[in-house]
Amino acid sequence: MAAPVAAAVGGLRRAIRRSPSWRGPSCRPLSSAPPPTQATAVRDAFLSFFRDRHGHRLVPSASVRPRGDPSLLFVNAGMNQFKPIFLGTVDPRSEMAGFRRVANSQKCVRAGGRHNDLEDVGRDLSHHTFFEMLGNWAFGGEYFKEKACSMAWELLTQVYGIPKDRLWVSYFGGDPKAGLDPDLESRDIWLSLGVPASRVLSFGLQENFWEMGDTGPCGPCTEIHYDLAGGVGAPQLVELWNLVFMQLNRETDGSLQPLPQRHVDTGMGLERLVAVLQGRRSTYDTDLFSPLLKAIHQGCGAPPYLGRVGAADEGRTDMAYRVVADHIRTLSVCIADGVFPGMSGAPLVLRRILRRAVRFSTEVLRAPPGFLGSLVPVVVETLGHTYPELQKNSAQIANLVSEDEAAFLASLQRGRRIIDRTLQRLGPSDVFPAEVAWSLSMSGDLGLPLDLVELMLEEKGVQMDPAGLARLAQEEAQRRAQQAEPVEEQGLRLDVHALGELQRQGVPPTDDSPKYNYCLRPSGGYEFGTCEAQVLQLYTEDGTAVASVGEGQRCGLLLDRTNFYAEQGGQTSDRGYLVRVGQQDVLFPVARAQVCGGFILHEAVAPEYLKVGDQVQLHVDKAPLTSEQLRAVEITVQEAVRQDEAVYIEEVALAHTAHVPGLRSLDEVYPDPVRVVSVGVPVAHALDPASQAALQTSVELCCGTHLLRTGAVGDLVIIGERQLTKGTTRLLAVTGEQAQQAREVGQSLAQEVEAATERLSQGSRDVVEAQRLSKDMGRLIDAVDTAVMPQWQRRELQATLKVLQRRANTAIRKLEIRQAAQKTQELLQRHSEGPLIVDTVSTESLSVLVKVVRQLCEQVPSSSVLLLSPQPLGHVLCACQVAQSATPAFTAEAWALAVCSHMGGKAWGSRVVAQGTGSTADLEAALRTARAYALNQL
Repeated sequence: MAAPVAAAVGGLRRAIRRSPSWRGPSCRPLSSAPPPTQATAVRDAFLSFFRDRHGHRLVPSASVRPRGDPSLLFVNAGMNQFKPIFLGTVDPRSEMAGFRRVANSQKCVRAGGRHNDLEDVGRDLSHHTFFEMLGNWAFGGEYFKEKACSMAWELLTQVYGIPKDRLWVSYFGGDPKAGLDPDLESRDIWLSLGVPASRVLSFGLQENFWEMGDTGPCGPCTEIHYDLAGGVGAPQLVELWNLVFMQLNRETDGSLQPLPQRHVDTGMGLERLVAVLQGRRSTYDTDLFSPLLKAIHQGCGAPPYLGRVGAADEGRTDMAYRVVADHIRTLSVCIADGVFPGMSGAPLVLRRILRRAVRFSTEVLRAPPGFLGSLVPVVVETLGHTYPELQKNSAQIANLVSEDEAAFLASLQRGRRIIDRTLQRLGPSDVFPAEVAWSLSMSGDLGLPLDLVELMLEEKGVQMDPAGLARLAQEEAQRRAQQAEPVEEQGLRLDVHALGELQRQGVPPTDDSPKYNYCLRPSGGYEFGTCEAQVLQLYTEDGTAVASVGEGQRCGLLLDRTNFYAEQGGQTSDRGYLVRVGQQDVLFPVARAQVCGGFILHEAVAPEYLKVGDQVQLHVDKAPLTSEQLRAVEITVQEAVRQDEAVYIEEVALAHTAHVPGLRSLDEVYPDPVRVVSVGVPVAHALDPASQAALQTSVELCCGTHLLRTGAVGDLVIIGERQLTKGTTRLLAVTGEQAQQAREVGQSLAQEVEAATERLSQGSRDVVEAQRLSKDMGRLIDAVDTAVMPQWQRRELQATLKVLQRRANTAIRKLEIRQAAQKTQELLQRHSEGPLIVDTVSTESLSVLVKVVRQLCEQVPSSSVLLLSPQPLGHVLCACQVAQSATPAFTAEAWALAVCSHMGGKAWGSRVVAQGTGSTADLEAALRTARAYALNQL
């Protein structure tokens, strides 16, 4: 390659790595091509091309709420819903197991988590939190590189009419360190399709090797890029389409192994494709956004959108247009899919998106209240035809957005009042208290972003306290870590290779129908039948298939059938044991059962030798229902228990459940036929299209092992609640004997609260007694907060204790004021009027000491006062106040710090008042330090 050509290619490589954001004048057409194609037609042409020309099955977009994937906050790529196929864990009975070649347009959200574009939205002309991913897939080797590349080239150049000389491609150039050869097959395919060698570039792992995560399927990818420059000057390349060829698996040790089955996964952003076809340099200038930008201009009265960025965008007006347009699309799509603004996880991210949109619409665009909600119909108009859930839920989306917008605006007003009051109380200061700023923030009470709090303070010439905020953030992280639920051990799993080997051998999925073989005994207990099975395969802890296991070895057992319920759908796994047929005295404990691609893996510890082919008998241990095993509890459940209604269970075709009003189901893939559970109403009647039964009782899709009569619950107590999102609350309950125990605990705590009320009514003789009572009240509050007891009773006791605690604190304050007045008079008798009072005083608490200092200063306004109070074990309390006439040169905070540092302690406060602690055996030396510092300042 000649030197100039090599230099040009090197520049192109750097350009691609930089992934240009399409900055610059946004409305200049790219060419004099025919009139642009509407976005709807572009999307439809993609789907029709793969369905009609190449036999792909069109599947609907998955919800942006991930199904059973805790690694994701939102669905952020088209491949997410097909992960079970890539990982080999797809249930062979599910519809997805039959997918071979499919295509769709997937709703994607990239905000929060690993892929987060939130803060970039608005700053340039291309970033979005919500976008649509056009994709086609081939599973199990249905087709591979040649077919995928040729179809992509055909669609772009023949259907969409993109000039071939505007397209560049890249492929994986190999990595000798990783032992990976270059993907010359892809390179040669592009050359055979007529792409000049000068526009076929090779790149390394970072650009052209795709991995699902630290482990799992991966492989080389080839990308198609579009040249914005069109031959005028240096090429300006933006990625259009990424074609991933999954042919390897990243193992836990970092090595790469060939996959049993190869897959194709492609993705192309609709917004960018439409911008190219409509001759626009910005995705915001396409008809996907122009109706929204027009509606924003009409609703706000702001200057029209001009597509400016950076310094050219005076007042950040155009940035605000882009933020609001992008965010209202994201909010609408997420709420339609059941993700609502909330306090943790994806709901918290959505809450931040909503509040960012409110900030830009009100503060920059000067939009009227309720403005965001008025944009929802525009989103529905542009996207509702493709995603009908937007049309179905449009009113709910608009109402929810408007409610949260109003709540945030109210929080802004309250925040401004709190800031003003805090600054008035502080007096002259250039640092705002970190505790107050934190209470205003997302982690505190009002939910204002800290950067917004900082802007509000800058307007008043006050700075934040970054060190204090960092400390509070660290404390909050530690608190959350302590409160976090323990992560359950992952347990043994069948990886993609093990599943592939089972499928290659023709091993059928585990027959788990015996799990429904149970009955209700006359005594009210349940009887679970045993199940005989054959050991088909054994696995060691690292997933290696073995023919036998020995004594004490932890292993996984794959059987031909089982009566164990494998963990799924919100119900935990059964526990129990198995024995070899004919050897009933040796028990193999089964800790859990997990489903992997239709195979049920039993995790056990072998007490002695066990081999493939052995016949075993399984026994399920069933304990009374616990709160973890209950998926949902309705308020009317106790009435249903008293009525002792029958629970009807029947398998029906999945299609028959699609349009039943009120039918309960989880956001997961169900087998066909599906198991329907109905309380009090036969399944056939509940599923009758003319019936409203599912609106009146519990009718749900569930493979769980249910009670056969509601009366078997015996008793039920709701012991807790947790708000998941706005309008959605999870109730926790216990049943049977545990419910009775919860009632007894509640009654015991109620008696303790009654006794505390009596003690408080009798009054306290001194501060120490009052403080002891207040501490007892605090311990009682903690006990009520954490006890397993009826939730309604918890709320009543919490309300009572709140009043009692307030009364106890009031009593302490009155006693402290009375004691402080006495100490003040004693000190006044010892000190004549002067600029300085430094002395010791006996008090039980820092609170009393501060009150003595305050009362002294009120009676002698011209004096600056510092008092020390000796405590047990050599500890010393310190409080001081500086006379108004002595500031600003003489500050209380510096005075207290000088004295407490002398005692090896610490101090805090403001210019006027301060306090601190330390330890010393020489109080006189500390008093001398206090006098010397003050006299030097005065």
